[in-house]
Amino acid sequence: MKVIKANCRDQLTAADVDFILSVLSPERGTAQCLVHLLSDPDLRDTILDQEALYRAMLDQPSVLTISAHLYFYVLVRHVLMGEGIDDRETADYVAEMLSEFSVARKQGQSEFSVPGGSRESMVDLMLELASLHGREAFGMHAHIGNVALFLSGVFLKRIQHCLNRRAAPDVDYYESIGRMQFRVAKDDPLAERYHLESVFGILSGSFHEARLALNDLTDRLVSCGEPIAAPGVVI
Repeated sequence: MKVIKANCRDQLTAADVDFILSVLSPERGTAQCLVHLLSDPDLRDTILDQEALYRAMLDQPSVLTISAHLYFYVLVRHVLMGEGIDDRETADYVAEMLSEFSVARKQGQSEFSVPGGSRESMVDLMLELASLHGREAFGMHAHIGNVALFLSGVFLKRIQHCLNRRAAPDVDYYESIGRMQFRVAKDDPLAERYHLESVFGILSGSFHEARLALNDLTDRLVSCGEPIAAPGVVI
């Protein structure tokens, strides 16, 4: 079971840098300075927090050529801060989760897909979890937490529609499952090895706020005429 890492900020591409420069530094002399600053992790984080980048992504989503890593990180970072979650590692983790699920959907896989095949529901994942141990169990706890956050954050209206037809559990179910799975993952010794102990702790304790942040992001992108997906990827 692959464990998602909080590493969007370490995967910026040349196109990402060009986009950042076009928004923040159109002058050549200033641009050279900005490129230098982006090589420093602390200064890079400050640059990526700039409101202008966030606004530029919302204003022109259909023409962006940036990576999914930059796209999701900047968007997620801002909506999480709006819900009081001011932690870059958590924003990075959630952004990488959205990026991975976007790619999976582009390849025709669902969010329930796991090594060995695709499952059909949260119940299927929970049943499989009961037979896992060690690293595989740790990965599944994290995966179920991710799926719960993804579904309740990005597909809230689908959950509500299914609930109205009595065909699915409500959003409280997903919040409960997500909090519990992230809490168990946080307490696993492997969380420290993957540098995710703090991230899982925040997502467990603030799952509701993280879910609201993704609801907000989904609504903002839909109002712009775009789905919540990486540039060129449809969810």
